[in-house]
Amino acid sequence: MKYKICILFLSFVVISCSEAQNRDDNSTINSTIIVGAERTTEYFPLLKGKKIGIVANQTSFIKNTHLVDSLHNSGFDVVKVFGPEHGFRGKAADGEHVDNDIDAKTGIQIVSLYGSNRKPSSKDMEGIELMIFDIQDVGARFYTYISTMSYVMEVCAENDIDFMVLDRPNPHGDYIDGPVLEKKHSSFVGLHQVPVVHGMTVGEYAQMVNGEGWLKGDRKCKLTVIPCLNYDHNVIYKLPIAPSPNLPNNTAIQLYPSLCFFEGTFVSVGRGTDFPFQVYGHPDYLLGSFTFRPEKIPGVTNYPKYEGELCFGQSLKGYVDEILLTERRLHLNWLIDIYAYFNKANDFFMPYFVKLAGTNNLQIQIYEGKSEEEIRASWQDDLNKFRQIRKKYLIYTDFN
Repeated sequence: MKYKICILFLSFVVISCSEAQNRDDNSTINSTIIVGAERTTEYFPLLKGKKIGIVANQTSFIKNTHLVDSLHNSGFDVVKVFGPEHGFRGKAADGEHVDNDIDAKTGIQIVSLYGSNRKPSSKDMEGIELMIFDIQDVGARFYTYISTMSYVMEVCAENDIDFMVLDRPNPHGDYIDGPVLEKKHSSFVGLHQVPVVHGMTVGEYAQMVNGEGWLKGDRKCKLTVIPCLNYDHNVIYKLPIAPSPNLPNNTAIQLYPSLCFFEGTFVSVGRGTDFPFQVYGHPDYLLGSFTFRPEKIPGVTNYPKYEGELCFGQSLKGYVDEILLTERRLHLNWLIDIYAYFNKANDFFMPYFVKLAGTNNLQIQIYEGKSEEEIRASWQDDLNKFRQIRKKYLIYTDFN
């Protein structure tokens, strides 16, 4: 099955929440947002004479030019590039080991942060005076870019290196939802005690990590955030570039926080198809009205669940337009319903589920037959506490 990833620039599209709630098909297209990387007059002066490291990937663009290429062509001294999951140019599949390399276009050394190490070593940081982070995040706790950012902040604090975030909007920045991670379940898919959907840009998140003392040894890095212009948390932002191979479009991005829980079960979310994170299914889910057959796709999905097997399930591709934009929250009924269909199978959940949830309570609640409403009610006290922390670090007007 041939799979194409669209990484072409589209217009910046922002839909106001009020329009989404009114289900207005003629939502205003707003092209006024200016991301941090585009505000060169604000941060270029801060780069002069500095030896620069950059954490970047395929989303790190200034208009039609990659940030690294732009800085390199402008004469700045970029000494190393650090690549997260999927690699610097975004060509590696989810979870695929990425080795250190040399960028063929610029000749700059690439240090992988998704290979042998998740955190750069002090040796990796030698010769760097300023580290820039410019990656488009998705806004879900288990999406690994914010973990990478936190580890890089930590090594910068340890080595007295300045850290700069070129901020970008969050496509889930207009709400907060999900269980708050318990510290004992901290992992690379959830480092900090935040909910699944935290409602913060990477710049705001960096300020929170720094301000709350979440770096190792209670250190703080020398942090500068270059904010976006004309963005606030009352808008739903459509990403102009696919953030990773298995989130190829806005439908997948909007469904991701809810469907990612299935990654910790024996249910497929369509990896190995043209529509990952837009469906769910299983070979034995005979109630499913939609069928798909996962296949290996080089550079996208190497080992999909049920490779070559016909899966029955549900397509959610129309769900975003019909319901999701009017109910900005996590949706658990798909998970609860298919668990019930399999008659509470003992092997339904994998150990990875607890890492994704950040707590074992969600799995227990589903075991016990709790409704979505009951489960959501159990999050509220922790979410209210998180809101008090979050508001200290907001850069942009919060959602209503």
